[in-house]
Amino acid sequence: MCAVSDWNRFLECVPWFVKPGQNVDVGSPGSWARGSLPGLPRLSALLASARVTPVSVAGRSYELLSWGSSGWLCEPPRDAGPEFPATLRRFWSVCGGTVEQFFGPSTLWLNQDEVLTASATETSLSDVIGHYEWLWKGEGLTVPAEEMRSYVTVAIEANGNLTAAHRETGRLVLFAPDHSFSDVTPLPGCPEYSLYTFDELPDLASWIEVCAAAWQAESP
Repeated sequence: MCAVSDWNRFLECVPWFVKPGQNVDVGSPGSWARGSLPGLPRLSALLASARVTPVSVAGRSYELLSWGSSGWLCEPPRDAGPEFPATLRRFWSVCGGTVEQFFGPSTLWLNQDEVLTASATETSLSDVIGHYEWLWKGEGLTVPAEEMRSYVTVAIEANGNLTAAHRETGRLVLFAPDHSFSDVTPLPGCPEYSLYTFDELPDLASWIEVCAAAWQAESP
């Protein structure tokens, strides 16, 4: 009996990704060949162990990164300017971020529609929190919309929660009007169910590393 390909395993887990009538072109799987990333050793080790399959769906290019029965469907690498955090620019030099994940561990990337993608950065944290101004007004506070213009969205959760990183420092914030997170603290001047910091993850690099370590621990 033939072994199930990584792409077919992905489709078993994410059958909704390919729409009826869409053309799919699946290339040959190979080993990771883009080397490591400075400052991200755990992510680098995880990527080094990945099997990579190029895929085109409806004319759009992706890469399927697989570890046994689990993996990520990723955008291809891309160039980025200095308006993005340095860690994100390094990440994009080898991987364009995930649009689907399957059979992975429970991490802060769970239930995210997009993680570290270019399209995620197009969602303005400042504009989004502006629609929730009532949260701050109810506590006699001022919504920090102007301050949040210095942040870039790096992940979008299915329920609308956003994770964002400061363009210069990489400092991480979480906008979570619908959440059950532990180990988070409201940003100074912000009410509950609005903007938070992660207690143990001060910046984008630490957030990536802790999630990559969890995936690495479950990889064969």
